[in-house]
Amino acid sequence: MTRSRLRAAAAVLGLLGFAGTAFAHATIETKQAPADSYYKLVMRVPHGCDGSPTLKVRIQIPDGVTGVKPQPKAGWKLEIVKGKLAQPVPDGHGGQITEGVKEVIWTGQLPDEYYDEFAMRMKLPDRPGETLNFPTVQECKKGFARWIEVPEAGKSMEDYAHPVPQVKLLPKS
Repeated sequence: MTRSRLRAAAAVLGLLGFAGTAFAHATIETKQAPADSYYKLVMRVPHGCDGSPTLKVRIQIPDGVTGVKPQPKAGWKLEIVKGKLAQPVPDGHGGQITEGVKEVIWTGQLPDEYYDEFAMRMKLPDRPGETLNFPTVQECKKGFARWIEVPEAGKSMEDYAHPVPQVKLLPKS
């Protein structure tokens, strides 16, 4: 095989390896949204943990996100964990929101050979340019995956085995 064909083959294999890695992560369908808007977050869970079925998906809600309403899933139990917000948020009617959803938990069973999506509506904060992290823990019959690694400056999501799912806040439209 010629050198150019070897390089081409290596490039294709590299792309295939990258594609496999990208699909192995818990990911958010729409990774950007206008600040201060209503947003539908769809978290994709691509498989279980090393062949073991997923039994629970836990998604933490970042500070400043309000009005969280998760979508129920047939066959799954839904739990909403509420708590005091780090800072009060205007409610749009002259008052303040001081408590909100901190975590949403779905409990059920997702066989390793299938993927699923877990959705919720929310109001995003008015902080254009900021990136919101949605730490996600996938608990399986055997083991777990913690999608919680936040990229350091100068690094990208591809540098991590378990990158945190993120949403970038765009300027208001």
